[in-house]
Amino acid sequence: MKDSRAFFVERKWMTATDVAGLLLVPEDGCPVPRVEPGSHIEVFIERPGQPLLVRQYSLCNGPNETNGYVIAVKLEGQSRGGSKWIHELEVGSLVNLGAIRNLFPLAPAATKHLLLGAGIGITPLLAMAQSLHGTEAEFELHYFARANEHIALRDRLRLLESTGCVHLHIGLDASAVGQAIATLLTHRDAGTHLYHCGPGPFMDAVEKVAAGAWPAERVHAERFQALPPPTAAGHDTFVVRLHRTGASCTVEAGQSITEALAAAGHGIDVSCEQGVCGTCLTKVIDGTPEHRDAYLSKTEKARGDQMLPCVSRSCSPLLVLDL
Repeated sequence: MKDSRAFFVERKWMTATDVAGLLLVPEDGCPVPRVEPGSHIEVFIERPGQPLLVRQYSLCNGPNETNGYVIAVKLEGQSRGGSKWIHELEVGSLVNLGAIRNLFPLAPAATKHLLLGAGIGITPLLAMAQSLHGTEAEFELHYFARANEHIALRDRLRLLESTGCVHLHIGLDASAVGQAIATLLTHRDAGTHLYHCGPGPFMDAVEKVAAGAWPAERVHAERFQALPPPTAAGHDTFVVRLHRTGASCTVEAGQSITEALAAAGHGIDVSCEQGVCGTCLTKVIDGTPEHRDAYLSKTEKARGDQMLPCVSRSCSPLLVLDL
C-alpha cells in the first residue's frame, strides 16, 4: 500500500438520511495538519480477499480542527464497495488514510465567494464556508436539499447560520431549482467567484447558466464522478504503445485503455475505474490524451504529460505510455 497513516473512528453519526458522518483520529495520537478548504483525502477500502479500493472523500474540517479528519459519506444505491464499507465502520474501527489533494481551492484574488451546493456536494463547500467565516471574508452559501432530513452536517451549518450567509433551499422541484440558480447568478460583482458541487444534473444546471454570464476563470467546480464522454471528440479507435516493452494494442470504441491493456496481457493497477481515485495515473511519453477524469487539475491536464487510462482516451491515433 502506498504512503498511508492509520486512523480510528472516534465518532460516527447519521448526519442525514443515508449520510454517515465520521471523525477519524490518528492512531499515533499526533495532530493532523490544518486542512485547506476544498481538499479531499484518500481512504483505503480494505476488504478480506478482495482487491484494495481507493476512494476520495471531501474533508469538512473547520480551520482550527487538527485533532482528526471529519468526512461525511452518502450510501450510494449502486455502491461498488466504498460507501457501503464506510457505513459499516464502527466506533473504534481502524482506517488507513492516504494523500490529501486539493483540486477545488478558494481563489485568493476573490473579493466575494458564492458557494452553491446540493446533496452531499455540501461537504467541500462547508469547509470553505467555515474557513471564510474564520477570516471574515465575504461569502454566501446556498444549499439545496430534497427535504429537511436530507440536510447533511446540520450541526455545523447552524454555527454559520447566525452570520446570515447561509441560505437553505428545501424541497424544490427541478424547475424551481433552475429558477433559483438563475436568480443567484444574475447579479455578480467583478470580484465574485462561483463554486459549485453536487449531483450531475445540479452542476449541469449551474454551468449552463454561468456559461452565459460568468468568466470561466471565476467559476470553480468539483464533481464526484468524471464527466460523461463527449459526443464527438478524440479517436474512436487508436493504438497504445508501451514505451518500456514496445508492446502495443488497439483500443476500440467503447473500450477503456485499461480494458484493452488487460485483454492484451498488460494489465495495470486500477481501483475506481471512474477517473476519480488516481490509482492508474500514468505518464504520457507521446501523443495527446483526451482527459475525461475528475482527478487531474486543469493545469495538469493542459500539460498533457499524464493521464488516467481507466476513463481517458486519445486525441491522436497513437498514444505512447510509460509502461
